[in-house]
Amino acid sequence: MDSVSRLLRMARLDAGLDKRCLLGAGTRMEVPSHGGLEAPFHVLLEGACRLQVGTVLLDLRPGDVVMIPSGAPHRVITDGDSGPVGTAETAGDAFVTTRSEHGGKPVIDLFCGHYTFDAGAGSLLFASLPDPVHVSFGQSAESDEVLRMLSALMRGEARHEGEGTAAILSALCTVLLAMVLRTSRGDTTRTSLWTAAADGRIASAVEGMLNDPGADWTIERLSRTAAMSRATFLRRFTRDTGTTVGAFLTRVRLMTAADLLTTTDVTVATVAGQVGYSSESAFSRTFRAHLGTTPARFRRENTRTPGTTKAG
Repeated sequence: MDSVSRLLRMARLDAGLDKRCLLGAGTRMEVPSHGGLEAPFHVLLEGACRLQVGTVLLDLRPGDVVMIPSGAPHRVITDGDSGPVGTAETAGDAFVTTRSEHGGKPVIDLFCGHYTFDAGAGSLLFASLPDPVHVSFGQSAESDEVLRMLSALMRGEARHEGEGTAAILSALCTVLLAMVLRTSRGDTTRTSLWTAAADGRIASAVEGMLNDPGADWTIERLSRTAAMSRATFLRRFTRDTGTTVGAFLTRVRLMTAADLLTTTDVTVATVAGQVGYSSESAFSRTFRAHLGTTPARFRRENTRTPGTTKAG
């Protein structure tokens, strides 16, 4: 299984489309904060607008996707000469349609939704991403074609809302996230995503650690595998992933451990060994420092597989 697919599986991801926003000029739409295990996203299909998260102001064009891993409150703004105009909502079976209070011709077609994820691997994954993530698919011919097909399916479901619409839109939103996570840094993205390192040699190192987190991943081993000097490897790894090798490896090991704790009945000590820790106590200290709870308590509170024995 490829790394992005593996990450999405471990995250216990769920996705939903909340709103289709057909907003006129001069509109400001306030989006409240989301829950601790939710990350809102927006995909702009037509028009142009701005999205403000705290002090960050993003200019969006067709094909742009913004995800806010922290769930922070934000606003969507369309240009116009009049004073700020609010929004009005019309409920539907699968999602809400939002329009400007003053009516008028829409200047943007914006889909808004959110991802939910688990308290272990999912929480670690989303916390590791830039906040916000802003990916521009419109600059890549291949990605642009995929997004056009995806948006056409989403709009088709939005127009003909009926049986199965919510499930179909959820699946399409998951596809959208997979596209974001595999988009390389460079011309098509504003931020550094470690899930799609631009340098193929760094990407191979990332893939290796994800595939076998329990291995003895020394800097020397990784730099030799990447055919780079130690200094060059460390510099390029940080450039392409936004973090250090040590911090990255810890994250990958804990994500895998959280997955094992909630999908198997092996002991905590066994999990620790499988993800590269020489002692259960060292593993438990690191797990608690990053996830705020012990491995045993995490297992009790998060196991989802019916019939497993909650060992540890």
